[in-house]
Amino acid sequence: MTHTGIAVEGLRHSYGGRPAVDGLSFTVQKGEIVGFLGANGAGKTTTLRAIAGTLEPDAGRIQVAGVDTRRDPLAARTKTGYLAEHDGLWDGMSAHAVLCFHGAVRGLEGAALEQRLAWLTQRLELEPVLGKRVRECSLGFRRRIALAAALVHDPEVVLLDEPTHGLDPLQTRAFRRLLLEIAPDKAVLFSTHVLQEVEAVCTRVLVLQAGHLVLDAHLADLRLQAHAQRCTVEDLVVTAAARQPAQVVAP
Repeated sequence: MTHTGIAVEGLRHSYGGRPAVDGLSFTVQKGEIVGFLGANGAGKTTTLRAIAGTLEPDAGRIQVAGVDTRRDPLAARTKTGYLAEHDGLWDGMSAHAVLCFHGAVRGLEGAALEQRLAWLTQRLELEPVLGKRVRECSLGFRRRIALAAALVHDPEVVLLDEPTHGLDPLQTRAFRRLLLEIAPDKAVLFSTHVLQEVEAVCTRVLVLQAGHLVLDAHLADLRLQAHAQRCTVEDLVVTAAARQPAQVVAP
């Protein structure tokens, strides 16, 4: 398979003999923002980490922007931006130093790096904290710094794990605007517990249950189905999350 976005095929991974992801397959096309939903322990973070290259899965094949993550992990990482649930920022460094470091690791320097940082600073409203140490920043600013670090190299694939955690409503709205702005040129997989976030920015939703895909549907189709059944999209997603793994629903 060759894919310009994300392609996951037969992904499996276990912890202590217990499967976290069991034969998972799906794709995310360039230009899509896909919501990734499921209860705690459903396998979302394991999947994101495998795609990002921070976890070696037991089996399966993953491509990001046409690059096989096993055959060429370094090239795959250069095409991927990953915002983890726990930001992993260095508390003793200034926000600006953190972003410069991430840019340099990704091969940016000089005017190109400064131009990219200026764009992210403006879009994520980071100016007030650039000179502060990360430990001095609020949770909301830490999330925005981590998001800027994930996007600093303008990756083709963007993986987001609970990106709005800690953001206030205005910051969340700004994040949505940024996501919609960058989405046409990227494949975005957006893991969250908040269905309203998915409905606000996503065109498609994937639901995991016990490491299996139990729903893969376009939001437009779910809205039509909800209207016909006189229920809500949330009702449909919750019902899907309670299904047995064999009961997969295609878009």
